[in-house]
Amino acid sequence: MELKIARNEQDQKPKKVDLKKIEDTVAKGGSAIFYFDRENSHKDLLALQDHFEGEGKSFYMREVRYGLADNEYMYEVHIL
Repeated sequence: MELKIARNEQDQKPKKVDLKKIEDTVAKGGSAIFYFDRENSHKDLLALQDHFEGEGKSFYMREVRYGLADNEYMYEVHIL
């Protein structure tokens, strides 16, 4: 599974990260906060939630709006 990390600039393309790298980051610190781009499907983020909850981790996800336009948002994910 590959997900897109939130972009730093509006005109940039989002960078991709795979599940293994996310798992390594969470394992290294015990918990992590990720910001995912709006181009990710909600279904993929729910699959990520199922994966980590299956491992006994707590998973919190919310939409963060940073502008007034409908497409100005990202997903904030906390994995504990």
